[in-house]
Amino acid sequence: MNFSSQIINWYKENKRDLPWRETGDPYKIWLSEIILQQTRVEQGLSYYLDFVNSFPTIQSLAKATEDRIMKKWQGLGYYSRARNMYYTAKVIVNEYNGVFPDDFSLLKKLKGIGDYTAAAIASFAFNKPNAVVDGNVVRVISRIFGIKQSVDIPGTKNKIYKIVSKLITNKEPGLFNQAIMEFGELQCVPRNPKCEDCCMNHFCFAFAKNMVDKLPLKKKKNSIKNRYLNYIIVNFIKNYRNYIYVRKRTEADIWKNLYDFPSIETKANLNQEEILSSSEWNTFFRNTEPVVKGISAVFKHQLTHQTLYVRFYEVMIKSPLQNTPLNVRMILKNEIKKLAIPRVIDKYIETKPFCLTE
Repeated sequence: MNFSSQIINWYKENKRDLPWRETGDPYKIWLSEIILQQTRVEQGLSYYLDFVNSFPTIQSLAKATEDRIMKKWQGLGYYSRARNMYYTAKVIVNEYNGVFPDDFSLLKKLKGIGDYTAAAIASFAFNKPNAVVDGNVVRVISRIFGIKQSVDIPGTKNKIYKIVSKLITNKEPGLFNQAIMEFGELQCVPRNPKCEDCCMNHFCFAFAKNMVDKLPLKKKKNSIKNRYLNYIIVNFIKNYRNYIYVRKRTEADIWKNLYDFPSIETKANLNQEEILSSSEWNTFFRNTEPVVKGISAVFKHQLTHQTLYVRFYEVMIKSPLQNTPLNVRMILKNEIKKLAIPRVIDKYIETKPFCLTE
């Protein structure tokens, strides 16, 4: 029995029942693939179901507001995926009459769709023999075929792609792609893979050479950057209604197009007194006298290449702020629940802090 048949047979016996595997609709397949980029199935499943329920067609997704899309995406991270998804939905509706192209090269021209996602859509929705190479596939091929070059090098990825392209079946390419990806997700996992009861162990290079824990070979990770964010939650009460100031992050940085609070970012972890006496603080409150109602503990929030140390300053003012930036506006306090906000802010609000408590 050859590699392709063996891994497809394994898949038929071991696959998980997932909703995007029960459809040939390229829209739903695309939606699932975008959500599952950088996201595990366990987390992404509920988001997928919510998106399909809220936006059952690509036309409904394209008609939505970006704020609504970002709110639905809140908590998934890598928010550029949501922005690109929204952009691409509009392109497909306006330039392709709402019909996904079935060609790999045309799919790749769409924003947010690279080699992997284009191959997934082409094979799963249109049964095209385009090899899907994600992290799971890279791990499986590296171990079984003994790829000892760093998989971070483009040449190595190309080598793996050629191997998978030779293995894929023309009859059922989508099934093969699903099978090898699932094999890497469930059997040939990064740590403590199930090698002893693996159907591939009799011809697996890594198993034979006792190199399972060494493959795939990767470069050392980039160093993590520390950032220190001091959020100022400015409360203003008028006619017995509590207002706060929010900021839409429009710059090319983390959380673009999400909402947070005005902040003072520092290069080091300054104490409370240093923040309250800083020039940034005094400039921000130049036309009003702030009353500090509470200062939170430091929240540590880990991103892929950054560690954020976040502190919240709850402040009351008697008169509205003047000359605020265009991306800063005042809203009713409870309206923040309708906005897409970073997870670290959502976690803070969940703790029922001083001025945000009803």
